[in-house]
Amino acid sequence: MKILPTILMSTAMTLSSASFATDKKDNPFGLVYGGAITENVKGQVNIHPVSYQLNGLNIVANVYTPAHYDPNKKYPAVVVAHPNGGVKEQVAGLYAQRMAEKGYISITADAAYQGGSGGQPRSVDQPSNRIEDVHAMADFITQYAGVDHNRLGLLGICGGGGYSLAAAETDKRFKAVATLSMFNSGRVRRNGFQDSQLGTIQQRLKQATDARAQEVSGGKILYAGDADLSNEQIAALPFEMYRQGYEYYWRTHAHPNSTFKYTMSSLFDLMRWDATDQIELINQSLLMIAGSKADSLYMTEDAFAKATGTTDKTLFKIPNATHIETYWKPEYVNQAVDQLTAFYGKYLK
Repeated sequence: MKILPTILMSTAMTLSSASFATDKKDNPFGLVYGGAITENVKGQVNIHPVSYQLNGLNIVANVYTPAHYDPNKKYPAVVVAHPNGGVKEQVAGLYAQRMAEKGYISITADAAYQGGSGGQPRSVDQPSNRIEDVHAMADFITQYAGVDHNRLGLLGICGGGGYSLAAAETDKRFKAVATLSMFNSGRVRRNGFQDSQLGTIQQRLKQATDARAQEVSGGKILYAGDADLSNEQIAALPFEMYRQGYEYYWRTHAHPNSTFKYTMSSLFDLMRWDATDQIELINQSLLMIAGSKADSLYMTEDAFAKATGTTDKTLFKIPNATHIETYWKPEYVNQAVDQLTAFYGKYLK
């Protein structure tokens, strides 16, 4: 077991233009992250929009192939699970592209009921669905031309990190498991962020119960997290992750398919679930990355401590980074990619 200490950076890096999002209308693939692919050029990393069926729903995904990709050769692959409310065109796409630049075939898909994928009602966020999304990406990519199914890695970002931990407990196709800024959706929906809502658990469960009853009776679908905040309201939010999250998802890296909202009835499942349930079943090599200044860091540290089924685990804290800054700031993204490259290079070689 290794815990890599944070080290103060000796010099500040200047932000490049690639750190900021591109306008979706300017990108033919709808990508909104800085440095995104704008066209498929022979001999370079390419992006391939694909779709497949999952439990009767159409799932849309992007596959990234390395430079000089040859379908007759064999490559390691990485599955990338997006954050809660996120879509494949945002941070998940950025890291999928960066992994392809390092020689991996990578895939990131919009979750069922979310983004461009099928499913009604919209914005259902149930752990069982999100975990199955991860398995389905593995199903698809292991059949993709050129993929060596024996060299499959997993990267879960934010809420996708918690669901990836759960998926890896039983899915041993994943030989190396990594998370970035892991968000334990069940714990937060149950206890509140930083366990700040312990006193209202039963009240919120009653709201979820009433929402489900209304749904099954044909009434209006109720949503949580559905708000249109002004800049002043965003600035007044009590937690940095939420302040920067609203700025990222609604301002700098906005995408029309991305939303913070989820069906109120999703809390039926979310509030009785936890990303660390049975986490000791993970026996694969594990890398957990988070910002040293992230106010969500406690979730990564908790999961890391409970992952007792593997003796090969590393916690890397990116010096001075917050949760959302690991999504887009070049100096932090580069450090995360360096860690992931070394990790996958060791276990997927």
